[in-house]
Amino acid sequence: MKSLDGIQFAEMVKMGAHHLFQNADYVDALNVFPVPDGDTGTNMNLSMSSGSKETEAHAVAHIGKTAQALSKGLLMGARGNSGVILSQLFRGFGKDVETKSTLTAKDFAHAFQHGVDMAYKAVMKPVEGTILTVAKDSAKKAVEVAEHEDNIIVVMEELLKEAQASLERTPDLLPVLKEVGVVDSGGQGLVYVYEGFIASMKGEKLPEKTSAHSMDDLVSAEHHKKVQGFMDTADIEFGYCTEFMVKFMPEKVAQNPFNEQAFREGLSQYGDSLLVISDSEIAKVHIHSEQPGNCLDYGQKFGDLIKIKIENMRQQHSEIVGDDYKKSVPTSIPVKKHPYAVVTVAMGEGISELLKSVGASAVIEGGQTMNPSTEDIVKAIESVGAEKVLILPNNKNIIMAAEQAAEVIGIEAAVVPTKSVPQGMAAILAFNPEVSVEDNKTKMTEAYAHVKTGQVTFAVRDTSIDGVEIAKDDFMAISEGKIILASSSLEEVSKSLIKDLVDEDSEIITIIYGEDVTEADANELAAFVEESFSHADVEVYNGKQPLYPYIISVE
Repeated sequence: MKSLDGIQFAEMVKMGAHHLFQNADYVDALNVFPVPDGDTGTNMNLSMSSGSKETEAHAVAHIGKTAQALSKGLLMGARGNSGVILSQLFRGFGKDVETKSTLTAKDFAHAFQHGVDMAYKAVMKPVEGTILTVAKDSAKKAVEVAEHEDNIIVVMEELLKEAQASLERTPDLLPVLKEVGVVDSGGQGLVYVYEGFIASMKGEKLPEKTSAHSMDDLVSAEHHKKVQGFMDTADIEFGYCTEFMVKFMPEKVAQNPFNEQAFREGLSQYGDSLLVISDSEIAKVHIHSEQPGNCLDYGQKFGDLIKIKIENMRQQHSEIVGDDYKKSVPTSIPVKKHPYAVVTVAMGEGISELLKSVGASAVIEGGQTMNPSTEDIVKAIESVGAEKVLILPNNKNIIMAAEQAAEVIGIEAAVVPTKSVPQGMAAILAFNPEVSVEDNKTKMTEAYAHVKTGQVTFAVRDTSIDGVEIAKDDFMAISEGKIILASSSLEEVSKSLIKDLVDEDSEIITIIYGEDVTEADANELAAFVEESFSHADVEVYNGKQPLYPYIISVE
């Protein structure tokens, strides 16, 4: 194969996504932390599936345009650090080939290298021994091979071989991988994608694994269930999701010269959630509006309208959450813009209410095992109708998706990089609606820096980490991200965790108990804390969170 076009590339993407889907459970199982957070495979699968779906819907022979579709789908579907990195790899790939109709072997190899460069730039502190290393090593090999080889299949074969070899080396770069005896989960996910690529190029079939749900079913369910529940149908300000394309007509463009930025600004008066993508022939528009007809009229100034799709989002939302649309929607929807919003993430009904009570505008359901995607976060921001927003991920694995959402949302936005619910609570309490987004980010970051977080959860496998022997189903005390104790006794683990977190300077100890803990047990633990640390105040809340019997905050 001496050249690669967009249709062939779309088939590669489809098979790569499917092969990853088939093996997502295995990638989840490679997560080295023995807590129930094995979600790398799930995150990468849902991210890649979103990219594949967009690619399949917009595949054309021009590979640059097909690669742009993949980039867009991955960007909006990205969830978790692994999913965001995957999206950045193919975002760089797409940028490098956007003007090319077909690729040579050299083009193909250099596009992978450009993707690696973009992914490394997107990560604040790149860690070797991860998906980044696998991508870097394999792209470097592809570039070397392409210098003397013009067969793209051979280049892809060598890229895959090096990716597999690099994956096997990851334990030598990350001691925790070697300690537990596994390779990097994100790197393994990327290898599965590449294996799908080469199988598609060679016309081969990969082994199937029986699954109860199709990839489309899984993506659809995940994309719809996360965000809808926290808002009422009546709160939807712009009720019609309007999508259309403008095919430029020379006579109209002569009268109204097209400029993408000016076009975007002109449409912005009719709604929000505006996305405009254009090239020399077509502009594609997505907007949420109360007057879709006005949007179409505006687009017609520049050419013919094609592929028009208008959906009633209030009706869709009503069907999802099961409310009575006709009763809940007033005859007229007041147009209301809030100047500021704080959007955050949490698992557990009680924690969500707690975050709202201290000032969160919207709480996205998600957390350690259920990372919201970039698109989920964007939708949550859109739902509050704010002019400025601060996003609090409350989990280190959601920070990158939050940053991508802030980048694409189209309003002034910043991420306060909270890594736990206690940090998020402290940050929200420091929010000041009278100061700028950047000043708020600084003050809120300073506020949570003084919070110590502890968690009690259970082990999903036998292992040994940092000298702590852990048996499956043991309770574990995690202090500031480090496992300090494992035991079959929840009481022992919980008390030891609090002792580790509290010192003579501690003033407030907050106990948030989960869905599997009784109020009596939580109060008994609080009594122990009051007796042991009389210098500090103790607060107890029912967070109703899954997986974590206790979340402890010490300030």
